[in-house]
Amino acid sequence: QVQLVESGGGLVQAGGFLRLSCAASGSIFRGNVMGWYRQAPGEPRELVADITDAGSTDYGDSVKGRVTISRDNAKNTVYLQMNSLKPEDTAVYYCNMKWSWRSYWGQGTQVTVSS
Repeated sequence: QVQLVESGGGLVQAGGFLRLSCAASGSIFRGNVMGWYRQAPGEPRELVADITDAGSTDYGDSVKGRVTISRDNAKNTVYLQMNSLKPEDTAVYYCNMKWSWRSYWGQGTQVTVSS
């Protein structure tokens, strides 16, 4: 089992920035992918960004150029730096880890961007 604990959400004004963190613990194997997804009310969950333990990244189209994902493999922690935030970025942000057929989720952290 893997446990994911997110931190760093909150309320920010449009144009501002936030940094989310997610620490993983438990049975963590090499070759995993850690990432961030978000879900706004009434909307499906969507990919924000993910990163392999080798450092390859992928970003959702709506955040490209404004978001940077990084990870510290020694700490089993993934970070999401979000800049130039927009009200449409308001959502619950979920940390995710995938390995083989397994997928684990954090409890989510609320990000609210005021206009």
